[in-house]
Amino acid sequence: MLELRNITAGYDNGTVLLDVSLTVPDRATVALLGPNGAGKTTLLRVASGLLKPYSGQILINGQDVTGDPAFKVSRKGIIHVPEGRGIFPSLTVSDNILLQSPAGQFKKGFRTATSTFPRLQERARQIARTLSGGEQQMLALSHAYVSDPQVVLLDEVSMGLAPKIVEEIFDYLADLGRQGVAQLLVEQYVGQALRMADYVYILDRGRISFAGEPGEISEETIMNSYLGSLAS
Repeated sequence: MLELRNITAGYDNGTVLLDVSLTVPDRATVALLGPNGAGKTTLLRVASGLLKPYSGQILINGQDVTGDPAFKVSRKGIIHVPEGRGIFPSLTVSDNILLQSPAGQFKKGFRTATSTFPRLQERARQIARTLSGGEQQMLALSHAYVSDPQVVLLDEVSMGLAPKIVEEIFDYLADLGRQGVAQLLVEQYVGQALRMADYVYILDRGRISFAGEPGEISEETIMNSYLGSLAS
C-alpha cells in the first residue's frame, strides 16, 4: 500500500498541494483526475521522492519514507513513469532496459521487456530518441515490467499519441493490473481512466474535491471540476 497523509507541498514560487491525503491499496488502480495546474504531477513527484513535502507523511506498507530520496523510494517498489516519456533519449533501447533492470538481471529484464513489447526487440540497437512516440512510451512502460514494482505512478502516458496507440497502451496497463501491480494513474482520457479504476480522486486547485469509487462519481461532478477551474 502507498499512502499519502495530509501532504502540503510546492516549489519556490508557491504552494501547490494543500493537506492532500490519498491511498493506493495493494493490487488496485487509482485514477487521479483534475484540470491542468491542479497539482497532479506535483503529487506524483512527492509520492516518488522527487519532491520533499513541506508537511505530511508518505508511507509504503506502513513504513514512513517521508524525505527519503527517490532512489530509496524506488527500491521499496515505487516506480514513476513521468510525463513526456521517461527514457534516456541518447541511449539505445537495450541500454535503457539495462538501466531499468535490477542489478545483475539485465538478461531477464530484456526478455521480459521484449516479450511484453515485441517492437522493442526489433529496435534493440536503435537510439531511443529516434523511436516513434508510441515506441518511446512502450520503452518507458517497460520499466514497470522489468523492475517488479508494488506501485506504478503513471503521469499522462497517453499524451501526444495517436488514438490507436492509446488503446494499445491502455491494454498494457490493464495487463499490468491483472498481474497484481497497483497503479496511480494521472490521465487526460477520463473515460479510459474510469473504466480501469477501482478508486477515483479528483484534485482541484491543490485539494482533493472527490474521493470514492467510479460508480459514485457523476459526469456533472467531473465536468464541474474541470470547467469550474477554467472559469476561476
